[in-house]
Amino acid sequence: MIVESRYQAARIVAPEIEKHFTEHIRAAAALGEKDLAEVPEADMIEAMIDATFWASLHREEGHSPRISLAFLKPEQTSQPLHFERRLPLTPRTLTKLSPGFERPGIHIGIWHENGELYVWGATLSIPNYCFVIDVSEPGLLVIKHRRFEGFGKFGNVAVLIGEEIKIIDENSANMPDCPNVISSLLGINGASWHDSADVLVQLAVSIRAHKRGGSLLMVPAGTESWRHSIMHPVHYAVAPAFTGLAGLMKRARTETQWQLELRREVDIVAGLTAVDGAIIMNDNYELLAFGAKIRHAEGRSLVDRIMLTEPIIGGGATIVNPTQSTGTRHLSAAQFVHDQHDALALVASQDGRFTVFTWSPCEQMVHAHRIDALLL
Repeated sequence: MIVESRYQAARIVAPEIEKHFTEHIRAAAALGEKDLAEVPEADMIEAMIDATFWASLHREEGHSPRISLAFLKPEQTSQPLHFERRLPLTPRTLTKLSPGFERPGIHIGIWHENGELYVWGATLSIPNYCFVIDVSEPGLLVIKHRRFEGFGKFGNVAVLIGEEIKIIDENSANMPDCPNVISSLLGINGASWHDSADVLVQLAVSIRAHKRGGSLLMVPAGTESWRHSIMHPVHYAVAPAFTGLAGLMKRARTETQWQLELRREVDIVAGLTAVDGAIIMNDNYELLAFGAKIRHAEGRSLVDRIMLTEPIIGGGATIVNPTQSTGTRHLSAAQFVHDQHDALALVASQDGRFTVFTWSPCEQMVHAHRIDALLL
C-alpha cells in the first residue's frame, strides 16, 4: 500500500499538483484533445515525490542520480522497454536504475495496482499532460507535464528545492506587462512551438544550459538606436547579419527535420553568449553582434530601481535597487532596457538564475521577470 512520506514538502504540495493536472486534462478533454494522460491521486504524487527526493540524495558509484519519472501504464506509450518483473518504487530502485536512464528524453515508467506503485520499465514516448518528475541535482525536483504538441520544453508545475516549494502561478501571464516569452513558458498562450516567443524560450534554455552565464539583447529590426547603449568599437560585430535562425523561421516547417535544424541553430546562437559581453539580435532573429559591452546611453539617467517578479504563487512584485540585488551582468541589462524601452534582455547567471528584462509602460520602470523556476 502507498505509505506516508518522510519528505514533508511532498505532503504539502501533492494536493495542489493533483488539482493542476485534473484541471488541465479535463479542459483538454473538453476541447477534444486525444492521447491524454491519467491523473495520479494526491497520495500517489506524494509517494512518487518522496521516493524520488530520497533517491536524489544517494550516490551510485560516486555519481548523483539524474532521472525522470513518468506516471503512465505501458499501453499508453509506443515501443516501451518493459521489465519482465515489476520493481518496487523505492529510493534504492531509482538510484540503481539511474545510470542507465539518465539521458534526456528517457523516462522511467511508474504505474499502480492495488494501491501499490511500481516501476514497469522505461519509455521515450509519453501522452499529453503526463505527470513527470525530473531530478537534475541532489534535492532539486521539478514536477512538469508534456506539452500538447510534444515539442520543446515541458511545462513546469512546481519546483522543490529541499524544503523550499515553488508552485508555478499561471495567472502571472495575466499581468499587463507580461511578455510573450513568459506566457509561452507557462504553456497557456496557445502558441505553437514554431512561434517567435517559443523560439526565445528555447534560446533561454540553451543559454542557461552552458552554465557560463550570458546575455541576449533583442532589439527592433531596422533601428539603430541600440548602438547608443553599446561601447564602440564592437569587436565582434557581424556583417552582414548572420541569418541562420532568421532563415529557418521563414522556411516551410516539416515537423521532424525542421525541429532538428531549429535546435542546431538555437544552440549556435546561444553558445555565443558564453563569450564575455552580450549578443545583439533583432526581432527578425538576425544576429548583429556578440561580445558587446553595454554602456549608459548619454542623456539617460542611471537605472536606480526595478520591479522584480517571479511567476510562482506568493512571488508578488517588489521594487528593488538593482545595484543591491543583481550582479554586474543583470545590472547592465537593466540599464540597457532602461535606455532602450523597445528592447528585451535575457540574462543567465553562472549559478542558474535567469531573468527577462522588459520595460513596463504601466509602472514606467524596468520589469525584471525571474524565470529560473520555469526553465529547470
